[in-house]
Amino acid sequence: MTTTDCPFCAIAACQAPASIVFEDELTMAFIGLRQFHAGHTLVIPRRHMNDVRELDPATGAALMATVSLVTRAVGEAFPNKGLSLWHSIGEAAFQEVAHMHIHIHPRMPDDDFLRVYPAAPPTPDRATLDAHADVLRAQLRRIRDGR
Repeated sequence: MTTTDCPFCAIAACQAPASIVFEDELTMAFIGLRQFHAGHTLVIPRRHMNDVRELDPATGAALMATVSLVTRAVGEAFPNKGLSLWHSIGEAAFQEVAHMHIHIHPRMPDDDFLRVYPAAPPTPDRATLDAHADVLRAQLRRIRDGR
């Protein structure tokens, strides 16, 4: 998808309709088209990027500040017994729009929305968890070293 085809880029450029609730130089928040519970809101960076892996530090900080602010407002303005934040990357994770966005969803007990696991997942032993941590630390070093 090019930025000219991106519906969220069109919203950020004020070329498509949206019910905007907040905007600053780097971010924007608007009401989601689908409302499982009233108040479902999306927060995006204005600049096109596919997902969280492409965030630069300044945009990432601005995005999280907007997510925090808007999440507080959603929680206070709409009925809920909790809130879920949701960001998907890629088709297997059901990302529908290839522009970084975070959903803010009001939640109610037993609404069965955004079920994370279809059944209780296994709990690996500490050695397996430590091995996963070793792999991830090594990858983080490669990323930070620019390799």
